[in-house]
Amino acid sequence: MDRDEILLDAEERMEKAVSVFQGQLQGLRTGRATPGLVDSIRVEYYGSPTPLKQLANISVPEPQQILIRPFDAGVVSDIVKAIQSSDAGLAPNSDGRLIRLNVPPLSTERRREMSTRANKFAEEARVSIRNIRRDANKHADQAEKSKTLSEDERDSVKDEVQDLTKKYESQVNEHAAAKEKDIMDE
Repeated sequence: MDRDEILLDAEERMEKAVSVFQGQLQGLRTGRATPGLVDSIRVEYYGSPTPLKQLANISVPEPQQILIRPFDAGVVSDIVKAIQSSDAGLAPNSDGRLIRLNVPPLSTERRREMSTRANKFAEEARVSIRNIRRDANKHADQAEKSKTLSEDERDSVKDEVQDLTKKYESQVNEHAAAKEKDIMDE
């Protein structure tokens, strides 16, 4: 791998790690209803686990309520089962065509739990970014051994990879802090 390939690969993988982290944060409850709370719940549909957002229209008609309108009325009971077995902590109310989820306000203890989960997700994202840095540094060392990079170029690549690491770790920290503030504020 040459210098540009190493840097481009590292940057793409770090961006992906941050976007996965953001997706995880969307699934965490705050005091308000958002479609992100149930988007990623997997429903057993014709024998395969399918994301809820592919099976239904999800809307938020009120700040404390999520409305799920399945495209196929026959899947309502499967969606109800999937929501009940998920860790979303929501109780679905179904009338046979629609599913309503009332999002109760979080207790202080539950807020701390959610905050801890957000921090756990953030740490996983930071570890992932550091692993990507390690891989990029390894590629730089291998490129220097195979004489495609000079020693100075290798050091320069490692410095740029470190800069990317700092940049993406700070993004993770910002998202985590914003989510924690969102969770802890009522």
